[in-house]
Amino acid sequence: MIVGTAGHIDHGKTALVKALTGTDADRLAEEKARGITIDLGFAYTDLSGGAITGFVDVPGHEKLIHTMLAGAGGIDLALLVVAADDGVMPQTREHLAILDLLGITRGIVALTKADLADDARRVELRAQIRATLAPTGLANAAIVPVSSLTGEGIAPLRRLLIEAEAATAPRRDDAPFRLAVDRSFTLAGVGTVVTGTVISGRVDIGDPVTISPRGLAARVRGIHSQNRPAETGSAGQRCALNLSGEGIGKDAVARGDMILSPPLHAPTDRIDAWLDVMANEPKSIGNWFPARLHTHAAEAGARIVPLSEPIPPGASGPVQIVLDRPVAAAIGDRFILRDVSASRSLGGGVFLDLRPPARKRRAAARLALIEAARDRNDGAALAAMLAVAPVDLPVFTRDRALSIPDAQNAIRTAGAVILGDLALSHDHLDGLRTQLQQALARFHEQNPDMAGLGREKLRLALTPRLPKPEFLSFLRDEAGAGRAVMDGAFLRLPGHEVRLSPEDEALWLRIVPALTGDGRFRPPRVRDFATETGVEEREVRRVLKLTQKLGRTDQIAHDHFFARTVTAEMVAIAVDVAAKTEDGWFGAPAFRDRMGNGRKVAIEILDFLDRLGVTLRRGDLRRINPHRVDLFGTAEQRDGRESSPVGRPDFKSGWGSEPVPGGFDSHSLPPEKRRG
Repeated sequence: MIVGTAGHIDHGKTALVKALTGTDADRLAEEKARGITIDLGFAYTDLSGGAITGFVDVPGHEKLIHTMLAGAGGIDLALLVVAADDGVMPQTREHLAILDLLGITRGIVALTKADLADDARRVELRAQIRATLAPTGLANAAIVPVSSLTGEGIAPLRRLLIEAEAATAPRRDDAPFRLAVDRSFTLAGVGTVVTGTVISGRVDIGDPVTISPRGLAARVRGIHSQNRPAETGSAGQRCALNLSGEGIGKDAVARGDMILSPPLHAPTDRIDAWLDVMANEPKSIGNWFPARLHTHAAEAGARIVPLSEPIPPGASGPVQIVLDRPVAAAIGDRFILRDVSASRSLGGGVFLDLRPPARKRRAAARLALIEAARDRNDGAALAAMLAVAPVDLPVFTRDRALSIPDAQNAIRTAGAVILGDLALSHDHLDGLRTQLQQALARFHEQNPDMAGLGREKLRLALTPRLPKPEFLSFLRDEAGAGRAVMDGAFLRLPGHEVRLSPEDEALWLRIVPALTGDGRFRPPRVRDFATETGVEEREVRRVLKLTQKLGRTDQIAHDHFFARTVTAEMVAIAVDVAAKTEDGWFGAPAFRDRMGNGRKVAIEILDFLDRLGVTLRRGDLRRINPHRVDLFGTAEQRDGRESSPVGRPDFKSGWGSEPVPGGFDSHSLPPEKRRG
């Protein structure tokens, strides 16, 4: 159990910790000279309950609230100290308000310097303290009169602490590791050491970690847990980690940094949150309100943007926090806001989204997502979010610092449908299926002579708009169920088929032998077919263009058509030619020699492949683009799928060449209100 002290300056916090543990938490020479706590102090003891209890002693001076905040995160129980001679003082109230904003509901009040108060004074103080505690989460906290000088009340206080420790449930340590750094120093012969409270997970000696937000990689050389050498540090413990790695020194790690499992490293400088404004704040929190943000031991300048109306004193609402530097955080982390002069606390709350958009942040869908994220049950939150928009699962898992089992349980609880990295609700999936059928039917009705609708154009027309990889997965599922036919980069309904008229089909049958026979790599041009068949050149061109729409041919150059199967064969030849070179770059002569045609035709073919991105050109050399090599079916045919019709006038999808955006905010607005 971690116990954190709180209270006004000179109310006896450090003396009480010493009476309980035998350790003087004031470690700095200036602290001892001035008799006040300036920085965080730490002490450990076995309270005879069979476990080591850690105490975090914080300063009480109003100018050192930022230091108090650095120690308040991660504590299990608050030990609120009120001196009998002073009673409740300004910093007592501010510390208590901070504890309440941090969601701390377990605590004990130590009425220190009890030897200075008679029975009447004690009764008066109890009433005063109860009234102060009443509106907070510590309303029912026990009040124990103690004296560090005479020893009065130390034993009863110790018993209460032992009972609290026994009631403290062990924190699960199967989540990803997070430790909030509150101190960093160097020891001779040891190296860099950082201390802090383990927020989640566990770490073992030898584990790789990341120092976030800086992104430095390190390795754990040694661990002290609850002030004892250990092989493992677990959630809920105070730990000291001996770190090693390139560039790892005392100056590489600072108070406020996080030591993380590497997959969690994703710092952010923009956060959507729920803010509770303190009742004694003199004015409402309006647009771009300046403040200082404190979360765990981190501190950063911030601007607050209410996502509805300005938030008046004593009220709460959604806000976007724009930071002046990135911080390492997780959804569900608590934060405190103070004014820029560090003279008062403004309020606090909880982080709800670490990847919010800078634009359209007040849209109805955004506000619905923020409201959904407020549920502390991950499965319920995911279900509510899915009702609004699809959710990026890797980002959901990472930003909530979930273990894999917890993420899987959340998915089951939410009843999510998985498409690649994306989770959808059943309603959204059914809506996509309906829209797909309607869009294809409408396209076929309006374009009876075209084989299908371009899949990128289709993706942009459906709601919700899916990222390209997930949309492709959706289309493959629909094709597998027989509800659509994937024709390369185009889609059609199963019953749709574009056919040539009997006359056009007859002409095509006269032409096709020349396109697929021995001379298929150097077929006749339109004028040659016109001469051979006795049909007007215009009619031959029209029929060949129709066959291009049907996916039977490709127009490689002006009036020069190749059979689709031959195009796929030529792409395979280009792939093979490239594979036989040392670096993958090949020239037109090598391709020409394999094709057995003239240099002009070979260059026309390569230029055609350049235009479609199948090959990438540098001077006179080319290489294969792996993102486009399957456009003519070379990869899909190996998988037993249909070949891809390209070379059509509307082929500009750029499919498969862009990254997937992250965060549930990537899908946070209705597609009809987004572009791109």
